[in-house]
Amino acid sequence: MNFLHLTTFYPPYSFGGDAMYIYRLAHALGDQGHQVDVVHCIDAYHLQHPAEPEVSFAEHPNVKRHGLTSGFGVLSPLLTQQTGQPYLKIRQIRNIMGDTPYDVIHYHNISLLGPAILSLQPRAGQVVKLYTTHEHWLVCPMHVLWKFNSRACEKPACLACTLLGKRPPQVWRYTGMLARHSRQVDRFVSPSRFTAQMHAARGFSQPVQHLPYFIDRADLDWQSPGEFPNHRPYFLFVGRLEKIKGLHTLVEVWKNVQDYDLLVVGSGRQAEELKSLASDNPTIRFLGPKSQAELGNLYYHALATIVPSITYETFGIIMVESFARKTPVIVRDLGALPEIVQQSGGGLIYQNDRELITAIDQIGCYPGLRRELGERGYQAFLDNWTREAHLVFYYRLLGQLAQEKYGKIPWATSNLESL
Repeated sequence: MNFLHLTTFYPPYSFGGDAMYIYRLAHALGDQGHQVDVVHCIDAYHLQHPAEPEVSFAEHPNVKRHGLTSGFGVLSPLLTQQTGQPYLKIRQIRNIMGDTPYDVIHYHNISLLGPAILSLQPRAGQVVKLYTTHEHWLVCPMHVLWKFNSRACEKPACLACTLLGKRPPQVWRYTGMLARHSRQVDRFVSPSRFTAQMHAARGFSQPVQHLPYFIDRADLDWQSPGEFPNHRPYFLFVGRLEKIKGLHTLVEVWKNVQDYDLLVVGSGRQAEELKSLASDNPTIRFLGPKSQAELGNLYYHALATIVPSITYETFGIIMVESFARKTPVIVRDLGALPEIVQQSGGGLIYQNDRELITAIDQIGCYPGLRRELGERGYQAFLDNWTREAHLVFYYRLLGQLAQEKYGKIPWATSNLESL
């Protein structure tokens, strides 16, 4: 089969878990012999990160990465942000599509490619079109339902919020543009039930179906772990160093945590501010960005991974990465995070700092509890969030869409039948 993935960010020109999902899916499809094209915007990456990426990623012989650039640099994604049209990139995208008879076009975060690309059609083949809502961009111009740059959004006030966030208003959002182009997509899917429900509650015009993320099996990480990476027992934070990820709340809590270190993995616009905030606490260590191989050992030896996000996460890929190493999680009771803990039984949920400290003490003081939660998380990972489980869900959905659209499945089904 021929797959085309369109997204704003893709490794190494990326920042978050959504790009890692696309990378893993593209490589999983490539491993099964499919031909995969991935279109992403390097200009958009440099809009937020002028330097080249710090971490490299292996390429796949069946996955061809097309990084879009233009002579106008960061002005190109800014124009798209305003108009909803990929004016300075459309010729490149059409040239990539060429005469390839794509079977599947899968859209991801297209915020800086523009909603107009949802209507693009290849010149050949019978194609089904899928869109994964990695963020809340379809219903939120700030992407993450983060209101007035201060709190999780309880009620829309989009124009005021956009201006306060120092972003130019998107005129196209006040037209029928998104509704018109979204009708060209056969199915919208979301990595959590919470996010699917949030899109409906915020008035998105199309139904959204649940299709969870996955990560590749990490068995060797825990069967043959590396050396203990710290001089004291530690809890782990992994994520972008920005306010919405909530690391600053952990820095405050760690003033009252004496027996355990906090290791911080990631980079972001507030890295220096957060390092300064934690500068008088030697139990907090900033490790910078790490590769997936390096992360595996950090997850394995952690007492737990803490996810303190203060806005609505659409999933929690960090949680699944932790489960894959038999390490439990401690998460804030917000967004999709508690949904994953409740489904797996692999962690603890907190609502305030007092409950967070209690959860830290419980896991730190009772090794049996940590093992039990870690085993539950690992079993849930095997059942729901492995590559194998995901491909069953994914192929089944593609077959359903093709049947609904064409009355048949126009591609070979051997991959589906082998799973």
